[in-house]
Amino acid sequence: MAHTTETKVLTVRVPLFLADKVDHLAACLERSQSWIIQQALTAWIEQEEERDRLTRTALADVDAGRVIDHQAIRAWAESLNTDTPLPIPHRRN
Repeated sequence: MAHTTETKVLTVRVPLFLADKVDHLAACLERSQSWIIQQALTAWIEQEEERDRLTRTALADVDAGRVIDHQAIRAWAESLNTDTPLPIPHRRN
């Protein structure tokens, strides 16, 4: 997590069970509630940024026609429980 000297106070209401979990983790880790919440928020934001990046990449692939035909995937999946499974389909370029 990047360190900064500037901060901003955010106020949020959370369900009691979630606040209790934060309190419990803070006590177990000997950290403040603020530290626990900063860690969680940082991880969530990184996850959402990555999800957005992957979605944009996938949409660009679709727009460019770099996709795998649905019927090819279905035939491959159905062949997996047979004695002669089909090779993995490849995307069209």
